[in-house]
Parts: sequence; C-alpha cells; structure tokens
Amino acid sequence: MAGAAFSGSHAGQAAERSVIVIGAGLAGLAAARDLAARGVKVTVLEARNRIGGRIWTSNDWPGLPMDLGASWIHGTKGNPLTKLADAIGAKRLATSYDSSMALDATGKAVDLARAYAMAEGVIAAARKKAEARDADQSLEAALVVSSAWQKAGADDRRLIRHVLNGSVEAEYGGASSEVSAWFFDASKDFGGGDVFFPGGFAQIVAHLATGLAIRTSAPVAAIAPEGTGVAVSLRGGEILRAGHALVTVPLGVLKKGDIAFGRPLATSRQRAIETIGMGLLNKCWLRFDRVAWPADVDWIEWVGPKPGYWSQWVSLARVTGAPVLLAFHAADAARSLEPLSDAHMANEAHRALQSMFGSDFPAPNAVQVTRWAQDPFTYGAYSFNAVGTTPATRKALAGFDWDGRLSFAGEACDGSYFGTAHGALLSGQTAAQAVLAL
Repeated sequence: MAGAAFSGSHAGQAAERSVIVIGAGLAGLAAARDLAARGVKVTVLEARNRIGGRIWTSNDWPGLPMDLGASWIHGTKGNPLTKLADAIGAKRLATSYDSSMALDATGKAVDLARAYAMAEGVIAAARKKAEARDADQSLEAALVVSSAWQKAGADDRRLIRHVLNGSVEAEYGGASSEVSAWFFDASKDFGGGDVFFPGGFAQIVAHLATGLAIRTSAPVAAIAPEGTGVAVSLRGGEILRAGHALVTVPLGVLKKGDIAFGRPLATSRQRAIETIGMGLLNKCWLRFDRVAWPADVDWIEWVGPKPGYWSQWVSLARVTGAPVLLAFHAADAARSLEPLSDAHMANEAHRALQSMFGSDFPAPNAVQVTRWAQDPFTYGAYSFNAVGTTPATRKALAGFDWDGRLSFAGEACDGSYFGTAHGALLSGQTAAQAVLAL
C-alpha cells in the first residue's frame, strides 16, 4: 500500500517514521528541513566532504567569495530563495542585462539589439515550423533546414549562432543539437530582476542545514526495499535503515547508474531518467590587478571566431568594484575545454580578452575553473529538455516508487522551474509534503 512506509505496528512506528535523504544540495536540505520540523527522524547522506551540492562557494581568494555553482537568484519576486535570503539578512546585489556591451572578432562594437532581434526571429520561425511536425526534433535540426537560415549570409549566421549559444545553450546547458525544439524553454520565470550574493550562495545552504543530522563523505552505493522500509548501503559497506528514502542526487548520477536499486524503478521513471538531458555550464573566474575593461557594464558578449567559446562574460566591476571577470562555457564548448589545465584556461581567456580589448590587456593573476561534467557526484550542471522530453516526463521522474518507500526530488523533477536553484528548493519542499501526506 502507498502508506506502508509510515504504517505498521506500534513497536515499529518509531523506526518507520524515519527518512534517509540522499544528497545535501538544495532539494535534499529543503526536504530534510521540512520533514524534521514535523517530527520525522531524518538523516541526510552526502557523498561529498561538504554540503551544498551544486551550490559551491569558494573562499580561495580572501575577501572575494566566488560561487562555482549557482550564483544568482533569477527573478526575485515570489521566489522562495528571496524569502530565505531575507530571513538571514543576506546581502544581495543586482546585475542587469541592460548594462551590456558586445564586440566582434576584431574588437569592433556589435549592435546587440539588432543581433538578438534578427536571430531570435529566425530561431522562433524554425521552432514554429518544427512544432507543426508529427515528431519532436532538435532545435539545431529545425534551424538548419529553415528558409531564414538558408537565406542568411555568413555574418548573420555567425550572429544567429552567437544568440543560440547565449540564449539557449548557456541558459539550459544543452547543445542546440540536443535540446527539444518543442519544449527546450518550457519553464516558468519569477518576476523581478536578478541578484547575486557577494558573500556567497553558501549562506543559504548553511541556513537550511542548521540543526539537521548530516553525514558527509558518505556516498550511497545501493538502495533496496527491506521489510516495510528501505536499506541504504554506503560504498564502505555500512547499511542504514529507514521507513523511506528520498533521492535528491543530480540527474547525471542517476543516468550513470552509480546508485544500484534493489528493485526496478517504475518504467515511466526509468524512461524519464534516460530521456531528460543532463546539461553542462562551466565557469572560469579570472581575477586581475586592475579593471582593464569598461567598468560600467555587467555583461560582455564576444562574437568571436568560434561560436560559444569565450562569448559570454560577466564583470563584477560595476556592482562590487572588484577586478573580476567570469566567463561561461556551455554544452559542447564546455566539454571540449574541460580537459585543459587551469593555467591553459587562463591563457586562452587572456588571448580572447586581448582580441576583444587590445594586445595590452593584462593577464589575470588568478583563476578558478569548474569542470562539472567530470565531477563524479553530478556528471553535469543541470538538466534540460532533450528531444522527446515533455512536461509529463519530468512529472514521471518525481514522486513515489516501491509502494511509497522511495521518492525522488531535485531540479530535474520540477517541471516548472527545472535547471534552477529555486526549482531544486521547491522540488524538495514538494517531496517533503508528499512524504508527510503518507
């Protein structure tokens, strides 16, 4: 029965009113916090030696906390992260896409408004034609056969590729050849602007974790039904038991099969794991001795010789005064750059900046680089709607299995806000309420 995890004899109720949450990211911590508040015995197991998952604030640069994972609250109005930030008094600073500039491969200014209007029109037309088909296809496949693309010259095609990378690939983490033409952007947005934490996103993680029983460096090897509950085996051989297991690990871990399930998952759930894409977005933080670029902009775009490479930048100079730049790489470009050393990445970044701003542009004095696809506890950054993914696919990934003894949560399970920190938080809260309803 669906309520088996929280039913049974009086003698067994104490053990059965217990939940093991696997993963101490936002989804896991949010769920654990709500469950514990209702009197459920909760143990959180985290494979890493730190909590936070894809929230990861580095303090390698004294006085300059750098978020290597999520950085922003995207849309502040009604966002549950805003409420948490308010509760702890976390300082936030606003960045604006209106404070932006763009340069071409020779360092000349690009009319961003014209470029985006033209490119987005071409992409929208290709998508509309794809939606008339009987079967989904990739956005790339829809684009290259469109009449607008066929008629476009080399310069316009370069601009289309640039916009496609910035507004689709960097936004959702999937390559244009992977994302669904039908549903790549089937997500909702909160109103308001974007803000980031100059003190680091980890403040939110620490707040959620307060008072919880969390074990770090405890990677899970297997989960199996046992009696009226579950047995969770750690890689070191230890076995923990509870009435219910809530799995909040990233989709990439589920895709890899790094956690063995002692009973097959529901067919629809297994199909969802296979169908939804695991995207990639990497960061390259660069610190300089001085601000050598326009200090009044937040976003810098480079329509360089190779689309998607060193094309999207954020400057901290205007909002914090810090001589720091952040370069994003997504999807295929991110994967191709991951094997490079930090020093090699810094050199490549410097060459790009010299092409943008001149040969006398200074070299960075420090760099921090992420490689999320190589991370064995994520295998990527966040999920995206790959070809064949529909809103129902994510719904199938969330929810219960094994007669109510096993459930799943995380940003990949949230059909409305997938790929976001607030999506992870909301998914964890939803999962906790569902478990309590048992």
